[in-house]
Amino acid sequence: MRQIARREDIRELILDAVDVLLAKFGYKKMTMEDVARQVGIGKGTIYLHFPGKEELILSHIDRIAERIVAKLREIAASSDSPDRRIRKMLVHRVLFRFDSVAHYSQNLSDLLSSVRTALLTRREGHFEKEAAVIEDILREGARLGSLECPDPRTTSFVLIQSTNSLLPFSLSARELGRREEVEDQVARIADLLIKGLLPCPSRPASWTR
Repeated sequence: MRQIARREDIRELILDAVDVLLAKFGYKKMTMEDVARQVGIGKGTIYLHFPGKEELILSHIDRIAERIVAKLREIAASSDSPDRRIRKMLVHRVLFRFDSVAHYSQNLSDLLSSVRTALLTRREGHFEKEAAVIEDILREGARLGSLECPDPRTTSFVLIQSTNSLLPFSLSARELGRREEVEDQVARIADLLIKGLLPCPSRPASWTR
């Protein structure tokens, strides 16, 4: 038990346990004792890293969001054209969240209803970080003349909001459908959104996915 508690990745191990227990019990039934038992540490060790159960859950959601932003930045740094990078970002932000909660029987809003207010505030912060990455690529595309985007900041939020309907907040992964179906839907939405940003002569009749 002490060896586990002293591991450098103990915080990650705790959040991994939260993920397992959310799927198994849900937020209301999950206890700090459950988390400690799942990790193989004493309950006190958890409080060294998280002040309480609510912060533990919100940190779990934050971790998902941080991983998404990290991937978006990776895509942003690639050599693809601005329009293709944005398309990949929109698809990834939806599919990563889908994959992260595919093992949950409930949607996130129901699962985490007890922390709804704090969750909504955190969620807006997550979306702002994602929008900031997309905004940089929109500015690049406008500068290069490959995108028509007079207001990159507003447009970045429109792109985020337009794909939010496929995030597993109001619907569970099961209700959203098979992963392939979700990927197809978000790809179609992304194609429509990006076509509206392309200079008229450059708009292709079809996209190669």
